[in-house]
Amino acid sequence: MKATAADILIDTIYDWGVEVIFGLPGDGINGIMEALRKRADKIRFVQVRHEEAAAFMACAYAKYTGKLGVCLATSGPGGIHLLNGLYDAKLDGQPVLAITGLQYHDLINTHSQQDIELDKLFIDVATYNARVMGPAHVENVADLACRTALAYRCVSHVTIPVDMQVMEVERQRSPRNVPHHTSDAFARGARTPPEADIQHAAEILNAGKRIAILAGRGALGASDELEQVAEILGAPIIKALLGRAAVPDDSPYTTGTIGLLGTRPSQDAMEACDTLLMAGTSFPYIEFLPKPGKARAVQIELDPMRIGLRYPVEVGLVADSRNALQSLLPHLNRNEDRRFLQDAQKGMADWRELMEERASRMDKPMKPQVIASELGKRLLDTAIVSADSGTVATWWARHIPVRRGQMHSLSGNLASMANGLCYAIAAQIAYPDRQCIAFVGDGGFSMLMGEFATCVKYQLPVKVFVVKNNTLGMIKWEQMVFLGNPEYGCDLHPIDFAAFAHACGGVGMTIEDPHDCGRIVEQALNTPGPVIVQAVVDPFEPPMVPKATLKQVAGLAQSLLRGEPNREKIMATILRDRVREII
Repeated sequence: MKATAADILIDTIYDWGVEVIFGLPGDGINGIMEALRKRADKIRFVQVRHEEAAAFMACAYAKYTGKLGVCLATSGPGGIHLLNGLYDAKLDGQPVLAITGLQYHDLINTHSQQDIELDKLFIDVATYNARVMGPAHVENVADLACRTALAYRCVSHVTIPVDMQVMEVERQRSPRNVPHHTSDAFARGARTPPEADIQHAAEILNAGKRIAILAGRGALGASDELEQVAEILGAPIIKALLGRAAVPDDSPYTTGTIGLLGTRPSQDAMEACDTLLMAGTSFPYIEFLPKPGKARAVQIELDPMRIGLRYPVEVGLVADSRNALQSLLPHLNRNEDRRFLQDAQKGMADWRELMEERASRMDKPMKPQVIASELGKRLLDTAIVSADSGTVATWWARHIPVRRGQMHSLSGNLASMANGLCYAIAAQIAYPDRQCIAFVGDGGFSMLMGEFATCVKYQLPVKVFVVKNNTLGMIKWEQMVFLGNPEYGCDLHPIDFAAFAHACGGVGMTIEDPHDCGRIVEQALNTPGPVIVQAVVDPFEPPMVPKATLKQVAGLAQSLLRGEPNREKIMATILRDRVREII
């Protein structure tokens, strides 16, 4: 039996190292599903409950492994559902291949069912975006799609009409389409900066007195080099959220994260520095960077387009962070004035003490910091922690410390809700022997919580910790603090997530009393199979910014005066928290 177009498609991506595909069957991809069935011993097909989850999983698989993530969806609505997860991959620079079906090739644009030209729909999200024009076209397109996604760390999309999927490949080949003229050999660029740029960058860093390092996701593989540079320059390492695991949180050089979810010492260091080294980051919140012209800057970035994107740097080193830092190290002089680093270290010690105080409160309702802290204390050194977006990301960033050997991530630049569980599933499939955690809010989790059934179906021992406050917390506080408006439309109808876990065939637990928190977390982590723990927390605990501005304080006051429905409880919580910190 001759190979079909779908056979060639799956064989080609297998040659590129694809071992897992996340997706949902549909009649628009029946030929592809048959090709996967025949190759089940080579490529694992993971059935999801929603195509958006498949795209999130493909993105997370790429983040956690460095390999090509692949998702599959049917024509029409199935392909449309992929978009959110694919934008997550695009904005966080992850190599993902999306495969979709199309209507019969001779019925496209004739108002037939599910007649949506997905290649046109995906124009913005996909760097490589191709519609298969015939069975002999498949190999060429699939090779280029995989190569582009991996080379440029981007999204590729291949869509193929349903009838073409089962057509034999040897028919209707054009004269110039010589069989097997493409290749699955992938070439990686060395990306070594010119020596003159290295020298110039070193001169700037050596001239600095108060040097700060901002590390992002591009520096995740450069932990040792970051700490070596920090030691030589006396420079605190400030971390963007996607770069949280660039150095462990117990490193004497780091002040933790920056931004609304960051730490006060990070903000202090950023405001006081006279020199800034940006490694593998294009951190989007310009307001947290030094004012333009206040600090001299060097940036290390793989994508030359992003050099100087956020800050007027003097030198851009287009290179992998690890390679660039290794090239810089021999040219750096030790900064004998250690006061800037020592001030940052003292500030971090005070910050950790404050975070510990907030996480050790035994008030009821339970503070969200408690569940984050109790979980963080019990994670293995090889744990993979996936956080969702919202106030839950604040507790993850501040109270679940990153240890050396762990991986942590979330939807960074897209900041989408509902990614947390999907990320954890992908991590568990990629690393079946590692502890994989989803740390999520009730708002984000409820969007795609059907994927917990995916955990049960495949017996993935993912542990899901739901911070349950029955509100869209981040939106609520943004309405009040940034706009000065009373909260509106943010309250959520309560869901019993523990009961839901049991209904799916998993295990569900509930924490309401902070005195029980550590014990139940320990029990959950030691329970075989998938588990949901719902931690019922105080909905009025604010995710306080590291340094509140007068405008933010005024915004909160204005929202309370304008009729915030929970103003008494909010004021009581803030006042009580502040008094405790002073005492």
